Amino acid sequence: MPVQFGTPDHFRTEFVNFVVADFDGTYHAILGRPSLTKFMAVSHYSYLVLKMPTEKGFLTVRGNVYTAYTCEEESFKITEAIDLSILIAEIVAQATQIPPDQLRLPEQEPPRKNSKSKEHKEVQLVDGSPEKTALIGANLDPK
Repeated sequence: MPVQFGTPDHFRTEFVNFVVADFDGTYHAILGRPSLTKFMAVSHYSYLVLKMPTEKGFLTVRGNVYTAYTCEEESFKITEAIDLSILIAEIVAQATQIPPDQLRLPEQEPPRKNSKSKEHKEVQLVDGSPEKTALIGANLDPK
């Protein structure tokens, strides 16, 4: 495919072979070293600048920091989602190997009855909610 950088007045065009990969990504195309070599381009990743020679001098292609940051964030989200889906698939595969008799949920113990004695006093924790109580010692030292 022909790939062109620049404006109609000042540009550089080269034919580049692309490998098409079927996956969701944040970038539309990734130019590797062979492509950059064809353009005789020099990149500076920190400044998001790509420089290459043309017939009219050097062509400078500047990237957008905000767009690059947004793409990076999207890439992290996609990677995290893929990692989670792989983890879930592994957990489901492991769960299918567990015998059915071990998948039974244990029965819950009935709640213990509060023992009201002279040593304890029942205190309501929330006004208007008699079910929310606590037992405290009845003979506590005021200090």
